Amino acid sequence: MTQFRSSRDDLAANGLVGYSADPMKNTAREKEWFDDDSFWRELYPFMFPEKRIADAQEQIAKALALTKPAGKSVLDLCCGPGRCSIALAKRGFSVTGVDKTKYLLDKARVQARAARVKIEWVQKDMRDFVRPNSFALVLNMFTSFGYFDDRREDMIVLENMFTSLQPGGACLIDVLGKERLAKILQPTSSSLLPDGAMVVERHEIFDDWTRVRNEWLVIRNGQVKSFKFHHTIYSGLELRDRMERAGFVDVTLHGNLDGDEYGPGAERLVAIGRKPKKRGPAIRRSGFVR
Repeated sequence: MTQFRSSRDDLAANGLVGYSADPMKNTAREKEWFDDDSFWRELYPFMFPEKRIADAQEQIAKALALTKPAGKSVLDLCCGPGRCSIALAKRGFSVTGVDKTKYLLDKARVQARAARVKIEWVQKDMRDFVRPNSFALVLNMFTSFGYFDDRREDMIVLENMFTSLQPGGACLIDVLGKERLAKILQPTSSSLLPDGAMVVERHEIFDDWTRVRNEWLVIRNGQVKSFKFHHTIYSGLELRDRMERAGFVDVTLHGNLDGDEYGPGAERLVAIGRKPKKRGPAIRRSGFVR
């Protein structure tokens, strides 16, 4: 256990403690579920159907209306096949798309060439990517937050986002909130893919309602492939608290990208925070992020 290697002196001074990764270095880690490229290959048609790709244009328009970035540089963190990155580039933004999975980045490059847009693609773990004071906007879309076995590492990601923002820049995180999940969770559900394959989803809440364990079964041509994964789930209060701990100010919560309130009818948990334009007085904090 080490202290956060803070590129922000105020966090170090405030005594916020947890795990840290050296910025922009490939930190040696044990393999985790998202390191399995076959997961993304097999489930790509399920996770990224054509409609979801097409919807990115409208979603980005709404995200920009909510965040009102002051500049044209954007970091799309966990960009996947680049649906949001491409939508941003079409609007004239200078985009850096970061993802750890080569298979998804290869898809993104093909689609960017087809769209005739230029995007910087970076294959990097979100715990390792940081580019200080470089972006007017950081986006993390489609429940790409909370993947790690040690959920204290989510704070590293938030730190990196904060550090990578220019002063006054905005960060938008879009996840399925715990409150929504409590209403809609079904132990088992199934869907058909365009090629006739079936995906059976199994879900289980564990670890005192802080995580969800998933098993997706892909049934194709009489054969079954099983993929198991888990991630941390956050309530609105929990996500806002962690963003504020990382240094974000004016954190607001919304129930969708239209900007509706995060209330009983919320479909998503959309959290927006900003990096202060000027450093304010330090607030004393200590202890572990649980």
